[in-house]
Parts: sequence; structure tokens; C-alpha cells
Amino acid sequence: MSAVVNLEKARQAWAGFLVAWQRWTRPTPVDGELFRRRVRFVERGLGLWVKAALLLISGYFLFVSDSFYKVMQPREDLLNVVRSFIVLYGVLGLGAAFVILGMRSVSLRVLERVVYTQVLLDGIVMSALCLVTLGFDSSLFWLFPALMVRAALVVPHVDVQATINVIVVGAYVTAGLIERGIGLEERNQIDSVNITRVSTRLIETPDAAGESAEAVLLRVLLLLAVAACCAGVRVMLDRRRLEEIEAREFGVKEEQLRAAGRLAAEIAHQLKNPLGIINNVAYTLQRSHKTDARIVEQTGIIREEVMRSDRILTELMGYAQLAEGRVERVQLTEVLDHCVAEVWPPGVEFAVRVHRDYGPAIPPLLGHRGHYAEICANLLTNATEAMNGQGEVFLSVHAGDDYSVVLRVRDTGPGIPAELHQRIFESYFTTKDRGTGLGLGIVKHNCELYGGSVHVENGPGSGACFVVTLPARTAMRLRL
Repeated sequence: MSAVVNLEKARQAWAGFLVAWQRWTRPTPVDGELFRRRVRFVERGLGLWVKAALLLISGYFLFVSDSFYKVMQPREDLLNVVRSFIVLYGVLGLGAAFVILGMRSVSLRVLERVVYTQVLLDGIVMSALCLVTLGFDSSLFWLFPALMVRAALVVPHVDVQATINVIVVGAYVTAGLIERGIGLEERNQIDSVNITRVSTRLIETPDAAGESAEAVLLRVLLLLAVAACCAGVRVMLDRRRLEEIEAREFGVKEEQLRAAGRLAAEIAHQLKNPLGIINNVAYTLQRSHKTDARIVEQTGIIREEVMRSDRILTELMGYAQLAEGRVERVQLTEVLDHCVAEVWPPGVEFAVRVHRDYGPAIPPLLGHRGHYAEICANLLTNATEAMNGQGEVFLSVHAGDDYSVVLRVRDTGPGIPAELHQRIFESYFTTKDRGTGLGLGIVKHNCELYGGSVHVENGPGSGACFVVTLPARTAMRLRL
């Protein structure tokens, strides 16, 4: 019984560790502007010149000088493999250099892949050079910590950074083991005639071999410790940077919404008084000219329009109160799930099936929760009405480019004609018999309020797909 309890506790502890690890290493969305600045500073400003110098030096010793050949003569095949790898690395590095130099015209995704590949190749090439420069005893070992620091600067995702560092450490260990294995094989095959041609470092006593193994283990542990420290420091710095930016965003957006609310309230207040006077005058004229049907009709029209204008101003004042609300950090997936529960309550059976696809590392939005709720609720209601209450709705939320959130709401209704894709966002325009024409107009207004956008696409097969892009950060940009 105690064994079962201990096993359950161990399982719970392991599950808790995994959850904590996922939260700790959860990748932050890529800030495209900041990533390009770092690549410009680290890769284009320093990295290209350092790699050019490395290629020139290694090319001289591998292809021109006979320094390596004298030591590696018994291993000429291995030396030729390293030479071929260096040539391939030079060709790939030249292509990557063109991409980095022209990074302004390259998409963020392509630039990320090129940088990741270069960081990984640099570590593998350094391991290959260790293979022909004494293996574990190579002085090039001390360049590996610098490569890990460089990876921490330019690789925005901690999980990718850790993976690259582990692969590089594995490549270094593999190169050292290959070099040791070849050395031992040479020592076993050597005869008394050519023994003087072998370096004395291949002749090891058992004690020396033990000391060498201990030194190798310490070097590997040092590299792993440097990789872990770089990953931890990168996570803490990124979290700190995001907190500072979000704090500034809070202040800016709160002030923007308050200013919009005060302006709306002032306009509504200033217009309500004249409308009241016009309504009273029209009512007096209507009472004093009861016998004139034309005047009664015209004053009735005036009063109806005044009442309509008054309702609009009342809605405007309601928006003013909404804009005065508190700016907070909002997870769009939580708001979307809440709206789904409101549109299709769990306790009621509906003929609508909802499919969710939420991506990882979705950045939080900064704004008024009610604005985002209006966007989601109106899109869901629109999808329900388009399908006449039966069909399937596909919800997708993913992180977009430039630190944004992309929401897609797709239904299986009849779709929207291409010529109406722009008009459906106009106020009071509707294609439904009982529609008001305000839902999609509110969606467009709330998106533009935060610097976002909305458009509609024809879904695959049938239906309409509304795509909403909301920037998670609009006011502040951090410079390197």
C-alpha cells in the first residue's frame, strides 16, 4: 500500500515539475522589430566578420599550410572530410550572409530559420575543427561558451536555444570521442619503426587516462552549465522586458480610452440640450396646429428624428462610460470561451458544433475586456444567424507577426459574395431579413480602436471566415 502511495506522490511531483517547466520555458512571442535589431547588431555587426576571419584562418591551415597534414597524415581521410565540410559551410555561410545583409526585404520567418541554422552550423563546425586539433584537449573549446552566449542573444525562443546548445555539446563530445578512438587505434597498430612519428600524447598511462576522463567530464558539465545559465538569464530578461513594456502600454491605453470617453461624453452632453429644445418646440407647434394635418405630420417627423438622435447619443454616452473602464491584461482565448458559453449555453442543446484551435504562446492583449467581448460575441452571433442555427463553427486563435493575435471565426453557412466583403462592415448594412447591420460595424470599430483590423474570406468549400488581427503591443517599442 505504501508503495502505491509513494508511486502516486512521485507521479504528482513529476506532473507538477512538468507544469512548472512548461511555464518557465514557455516561449514568448517573437517581437519582430527587436529580433531584427539583435540580428543586425550581433550577426551583421559582429558575426559575419568573425565567421569570415574563421573561414580564412581555417582555410589557410587546412588547404595551404601543412601543419595539420603533418599531424593528421595517418588520418588523411578524416582531414579530407573536415575540408569538405568547411567548404560546404563557407557556401552556406555566403548565402546566409546575403540574407542577413538584405534582412529588411526578408520575412521574419525566413530570417528566423536562417539565424537558427547558422547558430547550429557554427557550433558543429567548431566541433569539426576540434576533431583535427587535439579533440577534447583543443583550445577551441573555450569558444563554445561564447557561441552559447551568442545563441542567447539572437535566438528568441528558449526551447530552440536549449535544443541548439544541447546539439552543439553533443557534437563536441562526438568529435572528441572520434579523435580519441582514432588515436587509440593508431597506437595499437603502430610498430617500432614509425613510433617516433606519433605524438607522445597518444601514449597514456592508466592514471593519465583517468585524469583525462575527469577533465573531459568537467568540460562537458561546464558547457551544460553555461547553456542552462544563458537560458535562465534569457527567460528572466525577456519576462522583465515584457513587464516594463506592458506597464507603459497600460498607462498609454488607459489615457487614450479616457480621452475618447471624455470627448464622447462632452459631445453627447452638448448635443442633448439643443435636441431637447427642438423636441419641445416641435411638440408646441404640433399642439397649436392640430387642425393642419401637414404641419402635424412634419412636426411628427421632426420629433421622431430627434428621438432617434437622442438614442444614438445615449449609446454614445454608454460608450463613454465603457471607455472610462479599466485597462487590463486580457487573454483572448478566455474571452472567446466565455462568449461561446453565452451564445450557446452548456445546459441547452444546440445544433451547432464548435471546434477550437488555440495555438501556444498567445500574447495577452492590453485593453478593455468589454471591447474584446463585443468582437467575439458579434462574430459568434453572426455565424449562428448565417447558418440558421445549425452547422459547425471553427474557432482559431494564434500568435501573429509583430507581436499580434490572430482570431479566425469560420462557419459552414452559405458564405458572403465577394462583392459584399467590404460593405458588410458598414453600419446599418445587412443581408439578413431581421438584421440591424450594427454587429459587424461594432467589430470593425473595436478592432480599429486598438490599431487592429478585420476582414472576411470565403471559407474552404462553403461558409465565411472572419479574420481579426489585434496588436498586443502598439504604443511602446524597446530598443536594444
